[in-house]
Amino acid sequence: MLIKSADDQSAFIAQLEHTANGQGPEAKRAAEELRIRKAGLKGESESAYLIDFDFASGRNWAVLHDLRLERNGRVAQVDHVLINRMLEVYVLESKHFRDGLKITDDGEFLRWNGYKKTFEGMPSPLAQNDRHISVLRDVMADLDLPVRMGLTLSPSFVNMVLVAPSARVDRPKRFDTSRVIKADQLKAFIEKDLDSGALLRLAKVVSSETLEQLARQLAAQHVPMQRQAPTVAPPVASNKVASDPVEQIAGPACKACNAAKGEILHGRFGYYFKCDACETNTSIKFECAPGHAPRLRKEKLEFFRECAECGTSALFHRNTQ
Repeated sequence: MLIKSADDQSAFIAQLEHTANGQGPEAKRAAEELRIRKAGLKGESESAYLIDFDFASGRNWAVLHDLRLERNGRVAQVDHVLINRMLEVYVLESKHFRDGLKITDDGEFLRWNGYKKTFEGMPSPLAQNDRHISVLRDVMADLDLPVRMGLTLSPSFVNMVLVAPSARVDRPKRFDTSRVIKADQLKAFIEKDLDSGALLRLAKVVSSETLEQLARQLAAQHVPMQRQAPTVAPPVASNKVASDPVEQIAGPACKACNAAKGEILHGRFGYYFKCDACETNTSIKFECAPGHAPRLRKEKLEFFRECAECGTSALFHRNTQ
């Protein structure tokens, strides 16, 4: 049964397209965001179609797409969730690899860059999904879980990564990649997975009504992302300063005098803030949810704080020279 479909992003995509047709750095950022967003949506929609085809019409599975959860300052953006009557939760991360994927014996994920003709490193989607499961586990622990003979039936979780059926995947010999599969193989994989330990699973079976009730409780925890595309600043007179058209957060401050006026420079150990008032150097470090890795991105005189896991980008500082 289909409990939740993906959120409609058509208005956000249209806004990005409008901004990308403009000029300046905002248009450039919008064009890049549009490219990434469309690729991601393509992979998610292809996987969603296959999942719905195989699992959404029956009463033994609950299907949820595009589930965003927040708990204790942590955020999980889960592409797809499948829950069966044994309370087994398959957490599915969709990845769109246009030019192929390579996984090393050490578990490192590399994607092929067709333009540069080389493999490039990328965050592990398995590790990313582990973080999603950590948040999902905490959220579901607070739901009204079924009880049998005085004992609460707790869900179990399965981490899986789905890639496009047409994608090439180079697999290692030592690292276990069995949970990285092509989306059209999901049904066969789950059927084989369920065949193992079938008798033990039967002791935990709940009714279809209980499954639906639990899945709807989970869907009610969804927190939609407030998406705001970059906008192109309108023309201004030469004697006025244009307002910043993108989201801006608190910028760097000197560790010695707390002054905020200065320049971001790059040195031996990365970017740092040089205070104009006392010339003290202050390292730049960002904090985010556990497991997230926010970074500083430079574009001419502007510096942006970006977090791939949160999907956020905000202006952090603008140098004067």
